[in-house]
Amino acid sequence: MNQLIAKSIFAALALVCASAVQAQSYPAKPVRVLIGFSAGSEIDVIGRLVAQKMSEGLGQQLVVENRTGAGGTLAAGQVAAAEADGYTLLINSVSHAGVEALYQKLPYETLRDFAGISQLTSAPNVLVVAPSQGIKTAAELIALARQKPGQVNFGSAGVGSGTHMTLEQFRLATGIQVVHVPYKGVPEVLTDTATGRVNTSFAPIGNTLAMIKDGRLVPLAVSTAARSPALPDLPSLAEGAVPGLDWDQWYGMFAPAKTPRPIVQQLSKEVARVLALAEIRERISNRGSTPKPSTPEEFEAFVRAEVAKVSKIIRDGNIRIE
Repeated sequence: MNQLIAKSIFAALALVCASAVQAQSYPAKPVRVLIGFSAGSEIDVIGRLVAQKMSEGLGQQLVVENRTGAGGTLAAGQVAAAEADGYTLLINSVSHAGVEALYQKLPYETLRDFAGISQLTSAPNVLVVAPSQGIKTAAELIALARQKPGQVNFGSAGVGSGTHMTLEQFRLATGIQVVHVPYKGVPEVLTDTATGRVNTSFAPIGNTLAMIKDGRLVPLAVSTAARSPALPDLPSLAEGAVPGLDWDQWYGMFAPAKTPRPIVQQLSKEVARVLALAEIRERISNRGSTPKPSTPEEFEAFVRAEVAKVSKIIRDGNIRIE
């Protein structure tokens, strides 16, 4: 029995030592970073900004690849199945918290198959319409949807995306009947919202600011409980039109679940370093987002809470994707 215990202790020590050695030499080659949404989307812009600065700190290039489709699950599935050595990472949004409740068949489990590295940012989605719609407030949009049930259409960045889930929370809270029109990504849905091909949409604030400024879009409200410093005069939905609604379009970085903890910690510290840089904080702030670095432990606890929250929205709305 003593020999068995000794062998077990030796094996455990060997594993710890191997992980420590691996972490000391990490990264020894470029790191792939998968983003499950289209180029030009806000998560793509923020993700590439952070990855570029992390490359400088780590001494190896972080190569960002867009793997679009199915609310980010295609990219997430590839990362979950990748070797857990720190060379394949995922940047995902709040949609990551809801997909397991949304899809009946996924090649991974959200909480089991990923190690949280750090949250990146926090930001609202903005409810927008084209000037041609003649709508000035969220209350007017809700009134129109109630007057014409099933005739108002909402665009989103795709089924299961954070913009889709914002719509579902909005729909459940107001009781309106609307038609969901999923797109490939945020740039595509905003183009069609601005031209009036779809009546309205929710979109990450960073993607809307330029179009609001030049008059192509009219903002109605933000999805977070508090107003955004980037649009201080724009009310939140919770202020009047939809009391209690609070949706944070957060982004975060993940690794495969069995990635050695020293590597996860190293990456988390590098994210924190990057997000503390004055230049990066200013660029993120100018896009209407707030840097939100966190430890792996903090981020994993946050994701668990978000899974519970978003899954409830999906269940309450009876939303299902085969």
